Amino acid sequence: MVKYFIIPIIVLLVLITIAFLFRRKHISEINKLEHEKMQIQNKPIFEEMMKVKQLNMTGETEEKFERWRNEWTEVVDVHMPKIDSLLFDAEDLIDRFRFKKATAKEKEIQEKIRQCDKRKNDILAELNELIGSEEKNRIEMENLREQYRLARKTILAHQHSYGMTVVPLEKELESFTPKFEEYDELTANGNYLLAREIVITLSAKGERLSTLIHEIPSLLTELQHKLPASIRELRNGIKEMEDQSYNLAHLDLTKQLDEIEEGIGVQLTNLEELEIDTVRQNVMDMNDRIDAFYDSLENEVNARHYVDFHFEDIEDTLNAIIKLTRETSDEAVYVQQSYRLDEKEAKVPQASLKKLEVIQNRHNALKIMMEEEESAYSYLQAELKGISDELEEIAEEQESLANRMKNLRIDENNVRNRLADLARDLQNADRKLHRGNIPGIPDEMDARLEEAEEQLFLVSQSLQEVPLNMSVAESYLANAQTVVKEVNERVDELLENVMLVERIIQYGNRYRVSNPEMHERLLDAEESFRQFRYAKALEEAATAVEAVEPGAMKRIEEMLKEQV
Repeated sequence: MVKYFIIPIIVLLVLITIAFLFRRKHISEINKLEHEKMQIQNKPIFEEMMKVKQLNMTGETEEKFERWRNEWTEVVDVHMPKIDSLLFDAEDLIDRFRFKKATAKEKEIQEKIRQCDKRKNDILAELNELIGSEEKNRIEMENLREQYRLARKTILAHQHSYGMTVVPLEKELESFTPKFEEYDELTANGNYLLAREIVITLSAKGERLSTLIHEIPSLLTELQHKLPASIRELRNGIKEMEDQSYNLAHLDLTKQLDEIEEGIGVQLTNLEELEIDTVRQNVMDMNDRIDAFYDSLENEVNARHYVDFHFEDIEDTLNAIIKLTRETSDEAVYVQQSYRLDEKEAKVPQASLKKLEVIQNRHNALKIMMEEEESAYSYLQAELKGISDELEEIAEEQESLANRMKNLRIDENNVRNRLADLARDLQNADRKLHRGNIPGIPDEMDARLEEAEEQLFLVSQSLQEVPLNMSVAESYLANAQTVVKEVNERVDELLENVMLVERIIQYGNRYRVSNPEMHERLLDAEESFRQFRYAKALEEAATAVEAVEPGAMKRIEEMLKEQV
């Protein structure tokens, strides 16, 4: 009966606990909102706005000040009391445990606080912008006026450095005066933000003016003195080189220099119109072209030096390689009586002689061109270098073929000596088998011995061919080496297995009387041994002994190694 009372009481206590927890949570939220409201309300906005009083309180400044004051008065006198009323309502709802309505009320308070905070931030941002604009304007305008004064002073003091650009530069300077006056008027009327736009415009004009003042003298020097001097020097250099039998027609320099001279006049006009970026780029391009002309002339001088210095050497090299190629061709004919050359190798001498005939004709043509002095030395150099490269390639081919033919006799002797060594190795392997005191030789081993003998026979037969094909002989020798090596390894393995089987059976004899099963398994191993199946015998004997005495195989192998 008591339990019917306890359960409702427990449920009631739980509900009361939950209710108080929710209440605490909402009270905490109300306190937070109250703190946020006080943060906004206590912000000294009116004090901040008083800073504007330091400026000219007319025009734009006065309008903004009045708007800010009205907006903040509305926040303090209208919106803050509304928030206080909403906070009071929310607290009342919480006290009555009406949490759902309290939550809605809290969201409404949050939104109003957010709106008031936004108004506060907007006012401060605009205020700082206005005050900052006034300070920036004042500092930057002082710099601009000083820049203007220095520019005017520089132009007046160095008019000769600016030449025909003096008048347009003075017009450029005159365009600053109306802007200065407009700025002063806007500042006097408290229109600091509009004045800021004037400052930004003047700053851009100031940067351009500074660029003009600094770059025009050097550009004028380039256009009026340096470039014309370089052109004169190039024209004189071209004439001197042509008098020395240089053919420069392919460079077409005179026409290009005429074009640059015309371009200089165009750029002087552009400079008078203060098109500084265009002039700067074109002057750079002209200098690059002139540098390229100097490089071209220097290249012709170097080419002539190369041709004069190397022509006879390359002619001597050509004659020497022709002689060498003919000798290699004769040697190849002689060698092919005894040895067979690869088809590609056999064609090398004749193919090279045909190439050399073409090169000879090219060289003779170059000789005529040099005598007539009607070709550019850069062209002669390129042709001569091409001939030199081709001769070097042909020489390498002949040297490679000559070495190959010299090595054929050495290669033949090496194959014969190696064949003799392999024959001895095979005989030794056969002798080991017959002296090994084994019951007999397995058919598989006989087959391998016969295969090795066949491979040696193939090598021997290939060495009897006339002309001898060393590639075939060396291929047969490689196969024979592999087979003979395998035979020797198999012979050693077989003899080791025979010895090991014998030792295992001897070791296992001690268990035959006491272990009939092992006796039978050893009889099987002995039967396999008598049939020359040594690997099978080893497996059967080892399995039998390991079954009775694990680890015996390892001990037997160690004993056998010590005896050997």
